[in-house]
Amino acid sequence: MAEFPSSSWKDYELIDSGAGAKLERFGSYVLSRPEPKALWDKSLSDAEWRRMAHTSFTPGAGFGKAGKEDSGTWNRLRKMDDQWWIGYGNTVGLRMELRLGLTSFKHVGVFPEQAPNWDYIYRQTGALKERLGRAPRVLNLFAYTGGASLAAKVAGADVTHLDSVRQVVTWARGNMEHSGLEGIRWVVEDAMKFARREAKRGNRYDGIILDPPAYGHGPDGEKWKLDECLFEMLRTVGQILSPQDAFMVLNLYSNGFSALLGETVVRQAMRVGTLESGELALGDRFGKALPLSIVVRMTR
Repeated sequence: MAEFPSSSWKDYELIDSGAGAKLERFGSYVLSRPEPKALWDKSLSDAEWRRMAHTSFTPGAGFGKAGKEDSGTWNRLRKMDDQWWIGYGNTVGLRMELRLGLTSFKHVGVFPEQAPNWDYIYRQTGALKERLGRAPRVLNLFAYTGGASLAAKVAGADVTHLDSVRQVVTWARGNMEHSGLEGIRWVVEDAMKFARREAKRGNRYDGIILDPPAYGHGPDGEKWKLDECLFEMLRTVGQILSPQDAFMVLNLYSNGFSALLGETVVRQAMRVGTLESGELALGDRFGKALPLSIVVRMTR
């Protein structure tokens, strides 16, 4: 199963991909960024890419090596803002605003292939609210700038948003406020420590979202390595996820992981209900599909 953002999302488009790069439009601006998974040829010429792009990213020497992503440089080709906003909405009521910016690690504050996950979280949260007769408690771990947190909040959830980097939590708070929302609980902490503490306290969540990096560090220097920590994290999540009327979303960007592996580790780590898995991808104007992550979703 491969899922793509809806063509109704007018503020984002993958224009072209190939030769280890992708050409994307975010709102009014077109960006050229490295993409190691784009193994094919570009459909447009290099000259057309340069003509269309407002900026392109040149990575540092260590870019793409396991566990290392050196900072690089944005090369401005046309006038553009350092920060700007785009909107996201689906056909059944999800609306949110997301701030974008040019970071030194090629990221811009949003991963557009996550749009199907936002839609799923919005639907599941809304359905849970109706069944439970209250606001579902949703925990977003490794939450970055908060697209998934906002999707749950718009659907009526009581949301806890956790990330180990204070700057991105501040970024997420700005997205919430600009979207006309309020009341998300913000936590700057190591995800494993927080989940273990919640398990000891007997706290439960009706929805849990995980998007763990391949490598990372907590605010106090805690080390995270996906291969070594994922199974333990999922076992702990199994302890704090409600035993019924609950959902979980696990997203994985590691190149060495597959949907089947994701399903298997979830099955072995916790009591499962209904599982589905697949890939999140982007499609360019020329029919090329660019798979970027795998997703495992579970409902009880």
